[in-house]
Amino acid sequence: MFDIMGAAGSADDINAMEIHHWYTKFMRECPSGQLCLHEFKHVLDLNGLTPEANSYVEQVFHTFDMNKDGFIDFLEFIAAINLVIRGKIDQKLKWYFKLYDADGNGCIDKQELLSIFSAIQAINGYTSMSAEEFANIIFQKIDVNNDGELTLEEFMNGVESDDYLMDLITKSFDLSNVLKVIQNGRRHSV
Repeated sequence: MFDIMGAAGSADDINAMEIHHWYTKFMRECPSGQLCLHEFKHVLDLNGLTPEANSYVEQVFHTFDMNKDGFIDFLEFIAAINLVIRGKIDQKLKWYFKLYDADGNGCIDKQELLSIFSAIQAINGYTSMSAEEFANIIFQKIDVNNDGELTLEEFMNGVESDDYLMDLITKSFDLSNVLKVIQNGRRHSV
């Protein structure tokens, strides 16, 4: 597990006006200062999600819940916003890895990759390839020891050294784009 605050830099990266805006919204939605999953969806206007979009948003929530207490506090929230808006590519890759690693065992297997890619496809309509094709490409190119699992090191090195993969992952998994699509209502009612 990596520390998102350490990886995403300090909250100073976001200017004071932005922090004030997010803090006001956060505290209006969540006076207790502890955001649960339901409130998280409400703050980001993520209501009426498809099952796929819902499972993706839940995984995002759990990834941002650094101390695993079931809540996102304001520091975790602002670190998440900072990562999405200002994060450097290696920070985002570490975060993507953590997002894909649904069981938290430190490796991504093909099933984890398939399920997250399928969820994102269902949300943003990205259809240039199937989830199977995507997973096969990733594993063919970067599973160097062919054990059917990707470690963080394999994932980072593989994606950073392959422009095609970098472009594919950046476009398909960019959280800000996915959240925009969800917020703009390009989703089906449940």
